[in-house]
Amino acid sequence: MTCQHLKEATEPTPRAPYDGGCPECVAGGFEDWVHLRLCLDCGYVACCDSSPRRHMSRHHEETGHPVMRSYEPGENWRWCFVDELLGA
Repeated sequence: MTCQHLKEATEPTPRAPYDGGCPECVAGGFEDWVHLRLCLDCGYVACCDSSPRRHMSRHHEETGHPVMRSYEPGENWRWCFVDELLGA
């Protein structure tokens, strides 16, 4: 099962290079993010919902950008916030 958002999502250039950390957490002096995610609309890189500050979910809430993917090495799954569907 998939949705139109997942079908239409393309791979953007990340706004920040992968350096092993959530840029917003690092800027705030925090080091307790769990995993990183990449917004497929704009390339925003942020921490996941298992992280205390949940920057990727906050990004979706503020922008409405529907699809993100894992930004962890070796992972390629995607998530649609709008339809709450997992995709590849």
